[in-house]
Amino acid sequence: MAEISSDGIRGYHDTMILYILKRGPSYGYEISKEITRITEGKYRIKETTLYSAFSRLKKNGLVHSYTDVGEDSGKRRTYYALTDNGEAYYRSACDEWTLVSDVVSRFIM
Repeated sequence: MAEISSDGIRGYHDTMILYILKRGPSYGYEISKEITRITEGKYRIKETTLYSAFSRLKKNGLVHSYTDVGEDSGKRRTYYALTDNGEAYYRSACDEWTLVSDVVSRFIM
């Protein structure tokens, strides 16, 4: 099965993460697994990419984080949750994707 390179999807990591967080707070490993599941294994986000995205999203006020004990493991984890600004950014990114997709598709045969 072909996989998408990070270069091919760069710029959309934040949107992918925010999509998952729209369903509720989550932590890094769970988000990584969900991205792989949703893409049917065609894209696996690298740990460094994921955590740099979390830093950027927090810095821009799109998510907030908190530490809690995982119900299934009993381990302390850092959870990320969507903010109102994150919700607005996600909607804007979806609108932008529609435009980008329309423009680029004009050059794909």
